[in-house]
Amino acid sequence: MARLHLFDLDGTLLHGTSAPVEISRQLGLEAETVALDEAVGAGLIGPPEYAAEVYALWTDLTEAHVAAAFAGAPWLSGIEDVWAEIRGRGDYCAVVSLSPSFFVERLTGWGVHAAYGSRFPAVPFTEPVDPAGILSAAAKVRIADRLCEEFGVERADCVAYGDSMSDRDLFGAVPVSVAVNADQHVAGLATHSYVGLDLRDAYELVRGTR
Repeated sequence: MARLHLFDLDGTLLHGTSAPVEISRQLGLEAETVALDEAVGAGLIGPPEYAAEVYALWTDLTEAHVAAAFAGAPWLSGIEDVWAEIRGRGDYCAVVSLSPSFFVERLTGWGVHAAYGSRFPAVPFTEPVDPAGILSAAAKVRIADRLCEEFGVERADCVAYGDSMSDRDLFGAVPVSVAVNADQHVAGLATHSYVGLDLRDAYELVRGTR
């Protein structure tokens, strides 16, 4: 039976930061977005409020800013290598993130089978953000189930990689999980734990298991 590897983005594939922070850095609004990351991480605001706040910060955002943020972000090493090996073994990989879809979906160019993020309007913004399109921790599980159906696998065949509270529901829904540079919310919940800067080493923890 094939396996489905489900990767978080912020703090997992991106080390020590989030896609919104990297985007805001291009606009000189990094500090404001770091504060929002801290607020949502502490549960002081929810994902819809967070999305509304960053949307308001990004009135001058262009595709060039997004491309620069993606290119300059502190990605873990070995992401494309891991996804190529997963594909080569006949398995599947996907990224499911609360960050904006216009950033997350760029990862399909690196070889991931699917990439899901919160639905934002196209850049530059000419319409408001719809709260109904903003993902949550519970939504990650629903998307995982949808991907299982699409790829013909079961939850029992899934491996989740994450670092924070938004990954708790998914870690609880699948049998194998890898905490990657994780905080206290999920480090104790994971099957495996990895601290470092190379996704190949995190993947090695589950590579030979079924």
